[in-house]
Amino acid sequence: MHSYNLTHLKELESESIFIIREVAAQFEKPVLLFSGGKDSIVMSHLARKAFHPARIPFPLMHVDTEHNFPETISYRDWWVKEIDVQLIVRSVQDSINKGRAKEEKGINASRNVLQTTTLLDALEEFKFDAAMGGARRDEEKARAKERFFSHRDEFGQWDPKNQRPELWNLFNGKKHHGEHFRIFPLSNWTEMDVWQYIALEKIKIPSIYFSHDRKCFVRDGVVYAWSDFMMMKPEEKAEMMRVRFRTVGDMTCTGAVVSPASTLEEIIAEVSASRVTERGSRQDDKRSETAMEDRKKKGYF
Repeated sequence: MHSYNLTHLKELESESIFIIREVAAQFEKPVLLFSGGKDSIVMSHLARKAFHPARIPFPLMHVDTEHNFPETISYRDWWVKEIDVQLIVRSVQDSINKGRAKEEKGINASRNVLQTTTLLDALEEFKFDAAMGGARRDEEKARAKERFFSHRDEFGQWDPKNQRPELWNLFNGKKHHGEHFRIFPLSNWTEMDVWQYIALEKIKIPSIYFSHDRKCFVRDGVVYAWSDFMMMKPEEKAEMMRVRFRTVGDMTCTGAVVSPASTLEEIIAEVSASRVTERGSRQDDKRSETAMEDRKKKGYF
């Protein structure tokens, strides 16, 4: 790790830890949203450093689609024990069973959008007034519009035209009853920063980020992992492929990349040469030109 990279990463680390501490200071009931993906892992690692040697003073919450990669769930359960933090899990399937969400139908059906209802219900259930997420501004154009402290109204909705100024590292967390904030401590990080920080801090991550053999099929140029809940067209055939994942979400909308990268150093080299964003293989972002922004306005992460 070159010294200039280390200095840059330490500045980002310091900024994120400051944001996380601000959340703990300004809000009564914060929560850290945890998916088992690399960004939420880094965010929870930063939270541990922010309050060491004390425990993290807020819980982690996973909105589980039950269509997740098994490796991600195994890692989640190991990680919360490793960092000694409370985990709350709320299920999209429960939202469907209660009639709060409706299962999508068809060949491209996914539960990813349905997470919004489960998330908003959980925030209301526990009366959380701040939810920290691992989104970064370099991921997607809608996420680039977010501030560190992003206000949500009493319906959990986001108005991108009503953003508060954030000058001189001063953050305004004032809100009316029933409103809450989404907080994004990793806003100024890039995908490369995240990978380099994971290498620098020697953070253990789920095995699916590394190259492995997996039964996959190709649809519209995207490689998907085969699973029992993935509907396939008659002409689609599953076969073993050497792949890894750059981003981790619901299996039904998360594409893999054909890759031999089996170490962090190889992943960093691969990312530095890539001209496709990590979310370029996410089917949920391709449903429309403004898919992410539309979901965020309704309360998505």
